[in-house]
Amino acid sequence: MKVVIPGGTGQVGAVLDRALTAAGHDVVILTRRPVREREVYWDGESTGPWTREIDGSDVVINLAGRTVSCRYTPANLRAMMDSRVRSTQAVGRAIADAVRPPRLWLQMSTATIYAHRYDAANDEATGVIGGAEAGVPAYWGYSVEIAKAWEQAQQQADTPHTRKVALRSAMVMSPDRGGVFDVMSWMVRLGLGGAVAGGAQYVSWIHEYDFVRAVQFLVDRDDISGPVNLAAPAPLPHRAFMRALRGAWRVPAGLPATKGMAELGAFVLRTDTELLLKSRRVVPGRLLGAGFTFDHGEWPDAARDLAERRRRHEGRGMGADPGPRPVRPSVR
Repeated sequence: MKVVIPGGTGQVGAVLDRALTAAGHDVVILTRRPVREREVYWDGESTGPWTREIDGSDVVINLAGRTVSCRYTPANLRAMMDSRVRSTQAVGRAIADAVRPPRLWLQMSTATIYAHRYDAANDEATGVIGGAEAGVPAYWGYSVEIAKAWEQAQQQADTPHTRKVALRSAMVMSPDRGGVFDVMSWMVRLGLGGAVAGGAQYVSWIHEYDFVRAVQFLVDRDDISGPVNLAAPAPLPHRAFMRALRGAWRVPAGLPATKGMAELGAFVLRTDTELLLKSRRVVPGRLLGAGFTFDHGEWPDAARDLAERRRRHEGRGMGADPGPRPVRPSVR
């Protein structure tokens, strides 16, 4: 199977690349800075020679978009919007023009599309789309608009011979350097891994192995299209999430942080507090309904696995576990 991954040089792209390559698939990465033989240049906006990789491929997994790990200034928010929409439109044009279009287009989206809420979980059927919540910063609504425009760009693409799925992904947890698990673990190991702003806000997440298995499940299921939540079935409050992460690292306590302290820390790290303070209570309704089973459905187990792999490879002078394990079937 030939898989093309636009924007595949980040953490999630690395997770998919090594797993799909290890499974024997032909993986091509589209990037602005090609280095390896399997990497092809594209600018994320215009059609060009890279479209030849799309024509005749089996699956396209578009991950392109400016990182959300930045200050949410008006300029950065606009860059997030433009990079996501324009890259998706470019992929859509390439698929529409292909003589042999791919049978499946998996388009990265985000669980951030759902409302900030504590009372109930958001699945694809009954989940509340965000943007109209009271008592949250106004710019949080713009993050939802980005997600909506991202998905709309895929929906509007004229690709009648290609099935389309929008991956409403939670945070993908892997032990790789620079990933979200790495950043949170660094805080825990420094003694800063306490609850933030009381810790009642929900955290949604997915283990890297289950993320890969879910992608492979969607490749195999010709009957699934539209939005699909890629999140473990057990989101949990931030205070419990951090407690389990401290346990995985054998750190007995962590300094809690007020909202003001979180804002100061986000400023120093050049990121934004929405990533910490928005309650993302998201569950994988469509995956579970289709028979998908999770290997790491509970956070304490997932955190222990990730921390142990990270410890093992740090002991060997390595930054993370570079090799995938064999992927078992996703249904029982």
